[in-house]
Amino acid sequence: MTERKRTPWVVGVSGASGTPYAASVVRGLLATGEAVDLVVSRASRLTLLDETGIAFRDAHWRDDLAEWLARGADGKPGTFEVSGLDDVRYWAAGDLAAGPSSGSYPVKGMLIVPASTACVAGVALGLSKDLLQRVASVTLKERRRLVVAVRETPLNGQTLRHLMALDEAGAVVLPASPAFYAGATHIQDLVDFVAGRVLDAAGVPHGLYRRWEGELGSARSRD
Repeated sequence: MTERKRTPWVVGVSGASGTPYAASVVRGLLATGEAVDLVVSRASRLTLLDETGIAFRDAHWRDDLAEWLARGADGKPGTFEVSGLDDVRYWAAGDLAAGPSSGSYPVKGMLIVPASTACVAGVALGLSKDLLQRVASVTLKERRRLVVAVRETPLNGQTLRHLMALDEAGAVVLPASPAFYAGATHIQDLVDFVAGRVLDAAGVPHGLYRRWEGELGSARSRD
């Protein structure tokens, strides 16, 4: 019997605020049986430490990732049960010889969650200054799915031009903008809505949020 070929989604985490979005996306991918290649930028480690208290370390990435994924958006440890980490491969941000840095490395696409304006600029200009930007450039040149969940406000003209360039290059520009029609009662609901929209853009099935069905007021009557 031929062994199933591993074809992961690359999840890139940049330094913007919003590390709970990344955790929700990774949990959603693993829950549906998708493999994940993870790239955590150097700047995002500072944000992760600030938002969760977790120090993400290359040598202990599996333990640190498990702690991160188990934490709720409100910072409470042990909120989620974590499984499927055997389907995660981690690549250091400075490793420009990593597998996903080449177009010959098989991936389904890349999800940048959250995407800082510095990351957006680097990808739009093709700088490839670290592995995250390099993989995004490879994703575009190979015509694979690239979803950029930009997390910044307000946006200046320069960033808007960079986002327009990404859209023209074929990326999906997805602002991290939670909606309230799904009946959110907790911060995790708002985080999961954005993560669910990222997975929608990637074509990955999930159950992270309640979808609109055309009935006004149904969110308030939700069990």
